[in-house]
Amino acid sequence: MSALTKAMSKFRLAVVQLQVSSVKVENLNRARKLVQEAAGQGGKLVLLPECFNSPYGTSFFSEYAEKIPGESTQALSEMARENKVYLVGGSIPEEDGGKLYNSCAVFDPEGNMILKHRKIHLFDISVPGKIHFQESETLSPGCSLSVFKTPFCKVGVGICYDMRFAELAQLYGRKGCQLLVYPGAFNMTTGPAHWELLQRARAVDNQVYVATASPARDETSAYVAWGHSTVVNPWGEVVSKAGPEEAVIYADIDLQYLADIRQQIPLTVQRRHDLYTVTTVSEDSS
Repeated sequence: MSALTKAMSKFRLAVVQLQVSSVKVENLNRARKLVQEAAGQGGKLVLLPECFNSPYGTSFFSEYAEKIPGESTQALSEMARENKVYLVGGSIPEEDGGKLYNSCAVFDPEGNMILKHRKIHLFDISVPGKIHFQESETLSPGCSLSVFKTPFCKVGVGICYDMRFAELAQLYGRKGCQLLVYPGAFNMTTGPAHWELLQRARAVDNQVYVATASPARDETSAYVAWGHSTVVNPWGEVVSKAGPEEAVIYADIDLQYLADIRQQIPLTVQRRHDLYTVTTVSEDSS
């Protein structure tokens, strides 16, 4: 392997676990500061949490919703350009055509928006005595897969509840993704039970890196996020993990290591496509 190829096979991922308040401008300013910190520590791709610009909850989505482009995406564009990073802008409530979406905008190091992912699977659950939440009361689902390219690798994007659906991760793997990112906000019921488990499962099943970004925990909020933003490698090992508080965590993504794992356990060529397959209804993002 040449020195250049070897250098390009590694890059630093930074995950920002943001303390989200009810004041949008404060959230944007804090995100700006932490993205700058992440870039200063060598982060080339920076990931923000779900609903990073507003409190999370059905009662807040319409109040904080914006058009894209709008105030928050303009701020994200500036952060990406000023720090020369690929920026996965967590998610924000988006208003479009009278509908609301939970949307993630991605920016390149020149500040161009290169992708918008709308949360495909809405968070509608009911665990008696613990949590009842229905995103579908206010939000509409997205209808497309979302993949973007960097000089390092191809990246697949999901938002929070999207991570529970193994088929989505499989499709991203088939599209050549080596890293899956999920801005998310699991809660104090689902977080300790499934947050890390799901990330490790998606990583091992698809032999990819998986990164999640959660808001920091705020015990006073109506919806208490679990926190514990995490990066998992293709062997299923947790390589970086935050606690509940605001933090920036880092992981050096090693694509040669990923290639070695895929060679040692060659799942791709061993799948029985004569017996089963996972396909998209329409190929609208590659």
